[in-house]
Amino acid sequence: MTTATLGGGCFWCLEAVFQRLAGVHSVTSGYAGGHTPDPDYRSVCSGRTGHAEVVQIEYDPAVMDYETLLAVFFTIHDPTTPNRQGADVGPQYRSIILWENEDQRDTANAVIQRLTRESAFPNPIVTEVAPLERFYPAEAHHQDYYLENAPMPYCQMVIEPKLKKAGERFSTLMRDA
Repeated sequence: MTTATLGGGCFWCLEAVFQRLAGVHSVTSGYAGGHTPDPDYRSVCSGRTGHAEVVQIEYDPAVMDYETLLAVFFTIHDPTTPNRQGADVGPQYRSIILWENEDQRDTANAVIQRLTRESAFPNPIVTEVAPLERFYPAEAHHQDYYLENAPMPYCQMVIEPKLKKAGERFSTLMRDA
């Protein structure tokens, strides 16, 4: 198994999509990329910890490769808006790829360069690519959020469209829900 750590807005949104991908063993919502030790949701939401809401994805690289995970990542969030995703505003919602080794770093940079060359987005990509220093799992009630709360309005209005978009674009990679 290999891990990837990605942030693109609310971790509930990313978690819900990545949990449905073939080859993904587990997805843990958490915090990374900042300077405050042992952050919690409240402190991260203050915007003063430097941490982003992220997901750590454990996956089988024989089934799902890192570049494909990044393709899904860039499909389900807006990598051109600094410190925000939709109505969620603050540095904790920034687009960030936290690499664990040089291969991940190089792949992330190559994917961003390719998307830029292809003009895949109308505005410049602002996704931060940084080394993963430490990952802090979020509190238990943030784990499996969509699976536990699908009928909630936030899930219906924000997460469902991301699931639909990923399902349409990556139908061959999706497991049955």
